Amino acid sequence: MRQLSLFGTEAADPSVADLAGLLAGPGEVVRMGRTARLSIVVDAAWRVHVLVAELRLRGLAASWEATEDQRFAVRTSYARTLAPLATAWLAGPAGKRPPAGFHLNGRRLRLWLAAAGAGDPAGFLLGLGGGDQEWWPTVRAALAAVGLPTAVVEPDAGGPAFRIASRRRLARLAELVGERPSTAPPESWPAAPA
Repeated sequence: MRQLSLFGTEAADPSVADLAGLLAGPGEVVRMGRTARLSIVVDAAWRVHVLVAELRLRGLAASWEATEDQRFAVRTSYARTLAPLATAWLAGPAGKRPPAGFHLNGRRLRLWLAAAGAGDPAGFLLGLGGGDQEWWPTVRAALAAVGLPTAVVEPDAGGPAFRIASRRRLARLAELVGERPSTAPPESWPAAPA
């Protein structure tokens, strides 16, 4: 019998707060009046299917469209339920930043991984937003707090991303994010050790 992780995907029901995982990576959030909309550009169709399903699980209408550079833009409709997330993450004209007390758990990591995770010869990468370097240390500390210390991969070396390496850490990541979605290629999701 497998023991459930305190921080894993089974630890709680899906909630809008889980979308902080997308914002820790390359996701964006904007406000309009008392509503907000979350969007993220992804590189593969399987990511679109997983993210749209995850957004709908949280009661959000979602759509997607192909971009000119052969990627896909996934976005929610403007919703009042996203306003608290936007308020917490938006730092005035400077853009987004993690709120005080930011933390990661299995559901947040699962969303981040679905949007911007990739296998790498040296481990596993979690993609980052290019203009977010100022607060990468905060997100990196949140990863370390759940047992996932990382190295920074600079843009000229295949990033920006955090790299999770070592067999033990990859096993921890697999434990936290749960089973691979059926549409995801095996190399794009961490596998639990046999």
